[in-house]
Amino acid sequence: MRTGADKYRRFDRFVICLVVGLICALVLIGASEVTILRNKDKLEAIASTTVTDYAGHPIASLSSPGAGNGQEASLKEMPPLLLQAFVLTEDKRFYSHGGIDPVGIARALLTDLRERKFSEGGSTITQQLARTVFLTNDKSVLRKISEMIIASSLERKFTKNELLAYYLNHLYFGRQQVGVRAAAERYFGIADLRQLELWQIATLAGIPKGPSIYNPVDDYKRSKERRQVVLALMHQHGYISSEQMQAAMAVDYTPPEPKGNLARFPSYADYVMQEAMDRTGLSREELQQGGYTIATGLNAAYQQAAETAFANRANFPPDGKRQEAQGAVVILDQATSEIRAMLGGRHNKPGELNRAVQRRQPGSVFKPIIVYGPALQTGDYSPQSLLADKKQAYGSYAPSNLSGSYAGQVTMTQAVQRSINAPAVWLLSRIGLDYAMRFSARLGIELSPQDANLAIGLGGLRDGVTPLQIAQAYNVFANDGRYNDAHAIRYIQDRSGRVVYAYKPANREAMSAHAAGEMTALLTGVVENGTGRNARLGKPVAGKTGTTQTGFAGAPAQASRDIWFAGYTDRVTAAIWIGFDRTSKNDYMIGNSSIAAGMFAAIMKQMDK
Repeated sequence: MRTGADKYRRFDRFVICLVVGLICALVLIGASEVTILRNKDKLEAIASTTVTDYAGHPIASLSSPGAGNGQEASLKEMPPLLLQAFVLTEDKRFYSHGGIDPVGIARALLTDLRERKFSEGGSTITQQLARTVFLTNDKSVLRKISEMIIASSLERKFTKNELLAYYLNHLYFGRQQVGVRAAAERYFGIADLRQLELWQIATLAGIPKGPSIYNPVDDYKRSKERRQVVLALMHQHGYISSEQMQAAMAVDYTPPEPKGNLARFPSYADYVMQEAMDRTGLSREELQQGGYTIATGLNAAYQQAAETAFANRANFPPDGKRQEAQGAVVILDQATSEIRAMLGGRHNKPGELNRAVQRRQPGSVFKPIIVYGPALQTGDYSPQSLLADKKQAYGSYAPSNLSGSYAGQVTMTQAVQRSINAPAVWLLSRIGLDYAMRFSARLGIELSPQDANLAIGLGGLRDGVTPLQIAQAYNVFANDGRYNDAHAIRYIQDRSGRVVYAYKPANREAMSAHAAGEMTALLTGVVENGTGRNARLGKPVAGKTGTTQTGFAGAPAQASRDIWFAGYTDRVTAAIWIGFDRTSKNDYMIGNSSIAAGMFAAIMKQMDK
């Protein structure tokens, strides 16, 4: 027989359970509020970053691996019929419930009991948004409860249409497309959602039920069948007429090919991303997922010209026994120093080493930067000045001419055209290492204290230089002595249009316009009458060749490690390097820098077509 005490104990247990339950509920509600507060920025859709060329045309969409291609759309860009189609297919009672749909939950529960498994049914649009943004896809009761609580919190903080817009921007549509705008552009070539036709809206609304099987690229037949289901549903609820439904059901089409991206230009893409990280302090992931617009100086025609020339085996020396001869080119706009094209290898594949920013020994291509440029800048020397051409030692350093002959004296013009070593070292000893190195720094190439020796007059550097640095330095000669940093990026905007970075040109005088003009005359002579003849184009070209020797015992005297050409026309400046990644007794070049000069001409001719 139950006593009154038993009744009180049962009541006490009930009260305790109720209090514990309320405390747990409050904790979960509080946790959901904290989760939303701390991660509110996650509601902003992961949007791919768009890269544009020098004319403002989109050339790429960058996204993190696995994140997909995302393009955010604002609510005002989404036509009412698009919103209605998704509400009908995903959550018919969306506008009447508070984030949790009891009817949907009851139906899902009956299905679970019948099939004896825990499914994802019954989730409202708001719950799906909560799961996608704040939770995981783990199938557990605790996760489901958290999802419902966060959904209720979201409903209190945002309007229904705001939630719907967030949902459509986070929704996955197959083929790595995240968000309805990215899907519309991929499957129909339409970036403005307001231009979507009824059949296209229905096709998109049908995809989320099974993104891998209902997108029109992977399975067109199923996609069309699913479109018909959505259209019938829209007709049933009075959103479209019977005639509209039949016409939209009958449409057949071929999905467009995916738009090209910077996988075509991996060397340039890699440099753009690295420069963006350096300039903004943002991580690679933040840049790729932040919906930024990166405006660059890329000229796709110039880039294609370089790729075409590099694809021609005849423009390269023979391959070695174990390696393929490689190359790199950088092309700059003269007035701005914007990188118009960059190629880091012969095959230009994603992940390939970008040799345009790898250091190599420059050889004689460095002479104008470290010897003749500073000499002209002093005002004490001119292209007609006589320079000593004789074999002599400077302490323990005793340079020699490759020909083995010495004329006693030559003019600066002759020394540059024929790339004679002895006059260059003699002149460097006269103007002084300190002055020459400071001049080089003004052209963007800062040397280390360990480089303070006369060997730098022949391009003998501790660490070497990159093709990009050489192009930047030569651009000073082409630009009347004015210096600007070589750069790929003009500006970067965030998704709201705010400029987060903009290139500011230095446009400072690195050398006098008179000295730069004299240098151009010297370098024009190299192409017309000297070692750079292979770079001739039938119009004015200024430039300089460079070669470094292998230094291997037993290698032929003419064996080369690096061959260079740096030059400019009236529009652009370019630097070209050709060689092996790892020069060895099995892999070296027989030939001189005329090969690099020929590559310069091949690229420029392609650019003029």
